[in-house]
Amino acid sequence: MNKLRTILLVEDNEQDVELTIEALTEYNLANNIVTVGDGVEALEYLRYEGKFENRSKSDPAVILLDIKMPRMDGLEVLETIKTDEKLKNIPVVMLTSSRENPDLKRCYDLGVNAYVVKPVDFKEFMVAVKQIGVFWAIINEQPPRN
Repeated sequence: MNKLRTILLVEDNEQDVELTIEALTEYNLANNIVTVGDGVEALEYLRYEGKFENRSKSDPAVILLDIKMPRMDGLEVLETIKTDEKLKNIPVVMLTSSRENPDLKRCYDLGVNAYVVKPVDFKEFMVAVKQIGVFWAIINEQPPRN
């Protein structure tokens, strides 16, 4: 099995953070999760800025990104990532409660790798997060970074 890689969880809802971590614990992925509460913090993490300036120099295996957040929403973060030469190859999965067609279309137009609507049902949410975590953090091979 490949070395476990970091998952960046960008989520402002504490309950969703806890559920996501709980789901990923079953596959021993929870220790590899970095959680930030909004888009500004996500970009600081990815750019090694602010409190993240001394973090290890490696990209996350995947970014789980919510759309509706304070300060900078997920669409702005996605657009910034996908237009940045250093960040554009990091897989981004929208993990959101938004079922709005304009959000879905905009995300794919911006280059999102997957769009997952958070199931309302607890068990379905847990299954979805486990599948996302295993695929992106363990199975998926990323291109080398330039």
